[in-house]
Amino acid sequence: MNTSTRDDAAAISARGLYKAFGEKTVLDGIDLTVQQGTILALLGPNGAGKTTAVHLLTTYLRPDAGEVRVAGWDAAKHPQAVRRAIGVTGQFSAVDGYLTGRENLMLMADLHLLPKRVGRAKAAELLERFELGEAGDKPASTYSGGMKRKLDLAMTLVGDPKVIFLDEPTTGLDPRSRRTMWDIIRGLVASGTTLLLTTQYLEEADQLADRVAVLDGGRIVAEGTPAELKARIPGGHIELSFADRARLEAAASLLDPTGRDDDGLTLQLPGDARVSTLWPLLRRLNDASIEVEALTVHTPDLDDVFFALTGRKGA
Repeated sequence: MNTSTRDDAAAISARGLYKAFGEKTVLDGIDLTVQQGTILALLGPNGAGKTTAVHLLTTYLRPDAGEVRVAGWDAAKHPQAVRRAIGVTGQFSAVDGYLTGRENLMLMADLHLLPKRVGRAKAAELLERFELGEAGDKPASTYSGGMKRKLDLAMTLVGDPKVIFLDEPTTGLDPRSRRTMWDIIRGLVASGTTLLLTTQYLEEADQLADRVAVLDGGRIVAEGTPAELKARIPGGHIELSFADRARLEAAASLLDPTGRDDDGLTLQLPGDARVSTLWPLLRRLNDASIEVEALTVHTPDLDDVFFALTGRKGA
């Protein structure tokens, strides 16, 4: 192997990625890095450039400027090597409804030039892995939406890709099917696969991603772990509930609440869920013999991050 063409520091690396269609700039010099065996979730409003970024990283489109390396290969110089190393599951299913699930998988095996025996074994393994064994010999047109998405992802895995791009993989799925897909995705990462995920579901990014990049106006406006991004957004607070007005008044006199609801018998205080925050608060109340009915910690979520950083609503 020619080591001069490889860079194993990251599974996906983009530097200064720029793409315009006519006079419209879609990506304006973005940088992205995804370490091996991790998930990066790419978030942004509709039209932010998420799908275009995926198309550039997967060699479907060529950037107007910038460098892309995937699985160590320079995408401009070695696009075929990149394609051999990746799998792509798009927003819309690539399943052929006229074929059975097994035949769809066998078709992918043929496209990957696998020997028939190897292809049959691979199809059988993936059908069982994705709990499609009983439906494997039925036309894919009879599958539910969740089954089709599972088959779609299974087809992506026929070539044993090192890096997988999932472009909104759970759009349109019911909550149960979505969580099944999450479990499958977690299993892939546990086995060492790298994933770049675009999604409209912020909870999905929070559940799955090691890191999140927020794309808006063709630029990356923030990047970090979900916890790091949520910590950047103000609004976290502690809410104390009391059984009666007397306890509410006593606590309000002792503490310095930022909010108060006399009807709901609650006080709001700045703070978070850290023990170093909660323990001194509870000790003060205990020393003053003030009984708290309930304590709730409210923290910003990725919805708050999304709205604060993109400046507009939508997904």
